[in-house]
Amino acid sequence: MDTIFFILSKAVQFCIEPLNWVIIFVLLSLLFLSLRKPHLCKRFLLLALFDLLIVGWLPSSEVFLRALENAVPKTNLSQIADSDIGGIIILGGAIEGGNIAIDRGEVSIYSSAERVTKAFELIRKYPNLPFIFSGYSGRLNPKGLSEADAFKQLIAEQGLSQETEKTAHYENQSRNTYENVLYLRPMMQDFGARSESGAIQPWLLITSASHMYRAEKIFQMQGIEVIPVPVDYQTANSLNWTSFDLEDGTQNWHKLVHEVVGLLAYWITGKL
Repeated sequence: MDTIFFILSKAVQFCIEPLNWVIIFVLLSLLFLSLRKPHLCKRFLLLALFDLLIVGWLPSSEVFLRALENAVPKTNLSQIADSDIGGIIILGGAIEGGNIAIDRGEVSIYSSAERVTKAFELIRKYPNLPFIFSGYSGRLNPKGLSEADAFKQLIAEQGLSQETEKTAHYENQSRNTYENVLYLRPMMQDFGARSESGAIQPWLLITSASHMYRAEKIFQMQGIEVIPVPVDYQTANSLNWTSFDLEDGTQNWHKLVHEVVGLLAYWITGKL
């Protein structure tokens, strides 16, 4: 069932992303052109053009993405004592292992690279705390290294292997956020720092700001307390109403649709 759910979520996201509709509109316009119906051909070409304008006009996506990124505020870590933290969780989604890492000997990092850089920062800041990198791959047909194994390679490249020998842990089976939490829960119980009463201390949770709301809710549904450390912000506090960038707009809509589909799917299936 989880595999079917995973495949369906990917299919739904592909079908509703605005830029993908440009292809559909263009194909329909060509179809009607071949059928010698120029009025319908023009209409679908106009729809394709309108779609491109909406995607490229950044405020159209940023207004919604900003609300999602602001849903969980940043945590001021300076106000939290080290002894009150159980460990550090880094959710996958920023690293490309796969064939690139194998064939080229290099690990590629996506635009969500702040998940990795913030992880290195906190691992150095809290050297005695355990950390878990969680993630296999979000692809339908993954190949090569898992994200967790790729992060392990990055740890070695950063010269942190010996320093983290006793604190580093990796979860390399999860394909989505729900599976992240399911696989992380027993690991947090085994490795997490505890209070004097024996209770597990809340863990720092590193993930993209747009993803933090969904991730935190799923942890809460499983009865797990986390301290949000959102990174990878894509929006500022104000909107530039004249900005147009098709590449940035495409990325914004992809992130936005991904989270909306995830929230709806988890809500419908009772996971949220």
